[in-house]
Parts: sequence; C-alpha cells; structure tokens
Amino acid sequence: MWVIWVIIALLVICAAATVAIYLFTFHSSRKGRTQDHDFPDSPLALPYKDEALRLISEFRDIPAEEVWIESFDGLKLRGRYYHVADGAPVAICCHGYRSTAVRDFCGGARMLMDRGMNALLIDERAQGQSDGCVMTFGINERLDVLEWAKYIKGRFGDVDYYLVGVSMGAATVLLAAELDFPPGLKGVMADCPYASPRDIIVTVAGYMHIPAWTLVFALIGARLFGHFELSDITAVDTVKKASVPVLIIHGLADDFVPEYMSRIVVEANPEMVTRVTVEGAGHAMSFLVDRDKYTAAVDAFLEKTGFSS
Repeated sequence: MWVIWVIIALLVICAAATVAIYLFTFHSSRKGRTQDHDFPDSPLALPYKDEALRLISEFRDIPAEEVWIESFDGLKLRGRYYHVADGAPVAICCHGYRSTAVRDFCGGARMLMDRGMNALLIDERAQGQSDGCVMTFGINERLDVLEWAKYIKGRFGDVDYYLVGVSMGAATVLLAAELDFPPGLKGVMADCPYASPRDIIVTVAGYMHIPAWTLVFALIGARLFGHFELSDITAVDTVKKASVPVLIIHGLADDFVPEYMSRIVVEANPEMVTRVTVEGAGHAMSFLVDRDKYTAAVDAFLEKTGFSS
C-alpha cells in the first residue's frame, strides 16, 4: 500500500513542478507585464540606468501610429509604426523576454531612424499590448515576425525591410531566417541572441541552481498548458539557410545570454554572418557601453546590404 502512496506523492510533485515551471517560464499575465521604465538591476546595467531612462523618455515622445495584425493562431498583435520617409526601408524591431520594444530600442531604433529608416516596433505575443498569455522563446514569435513582414509589404508595397531583434527578439529573428519571407528582406540584425530556446532555459536554470533535467517539466508544461512544442530548433540550423546577410552584436560580459551562443551561430555560416563584440557590455547593454562601435558596426552592415541614408 505504501508503494501506491509513494507513487501518488511523486506524481503530485511532478505535476506541481510542471505547473510551477510553466508559469514561471512561459506564462505572462497582462497585469504583470513589464513597463518601459522598468530597468534591470544587474551590476553591469546600473551604471547606464540614467542614460537609458533619458533615451526611453525621449523616444516615448516621438509620435507613432498604433498598428495591429492577426497572428497565425488568431491573436491580435500590436505595434507602433514610426514614419521617417516615404519609400524608405522599414526596420521590424523585436524586443526581448519580459521587456518592451521602447525600452530595448530606445537607442537602436532611433539610430536607424536618424539614418532615414522607418521603424516598426512590435509587441511580442503575450507582452506589451499584444494578446496572448504564452511566450514561446521565439518558436511562435518567429511566425509572428513573418506576418509583420507581410503587413509591411501589403501596406507599403515594393519597399525593403530589415529584421532587428534584441535578446529573445534577436533569437526570434535568427530562428526566422529559414522562413520564406516576402521579397525585400535585406538583412537581419541580432543583438545578444541565444542559440536555442532549450539552451537558454537550461542556462538560466543553471544560474538559479536548478538541475538541467528539469527541462522535461518545461517540455511537458509547454505542450499541456502553452499548447506549443518546445522543439529542438536552433539558430545554428536556421542561419545555415539564411538568404540575406546577418549581423550579430554581443557583449563579452553578457551575464544572461553567454556570448558563446552567438559565436557558434557565426561558426555555422561564417560567409553570411558577421559578429561584433563589445568589451565589458552586459546583456543588451552594447549600445550604451560603446555607442561608437555599435553604430559603426550597423553602418557597415547597412552599407553591405545596399542601404544608404
């Protein structure tokens, strides 16, 4: 009899672990969503907090058009379109995990706009003002990016566009590199991307001293409660199929997404991918730590892809 009770207890523990890991990792309630001015408390980020908050405030004052699309699975996804010039290329900007587009792109998007590019800052599914309550670490988000590209082409016709991402958004645009995008995609820019959804979940679990084998609970939770497969898709594989140039920027002191994750992506397709590293930059801090190097890398990449301001 005691064996049955032990089995029941183990099943209850496993069920509780699955629910807890699912809620912590993938679930996003509208009430708890990140605000633009929320800022990481990492020691590597805090020295740049005042400058970041200034850039965020300035960017929020720029007029933008509220836009939306419907995702492949029926969610209403929202974004903000910043128009600079008729016929100019559009940067489709994808923010990070539990972040906001304005926070992640207060510097980068403004830099691109100053060079004459239009910008579309999207709210990822289950974040910002977009519908949904499940974040999928780029697995479904990459399909959302494809829909946003179709929106740009449908609205503006024969214009060029770029995919730009930070953190989870950077991984998203790399994972999207193998998809069949509408004509006009000129390049992909990824700031501090991880190599795969599974890799980053295991890595962050390690930071929290959680055993890697608990990934099995994440796999089960994703399927049962999130209704998606936490597949073994990797940016290493998708970037091998990239048909346009890719720029990766990564801080060498990244304390969240290890810089080796972007290095192995470059090694998978060195002819198509360029990587620039920033000494002393923590996660998503490269622009603030060395703005000159960051902008020089972007300018060189834009010139390579045929863009001229």
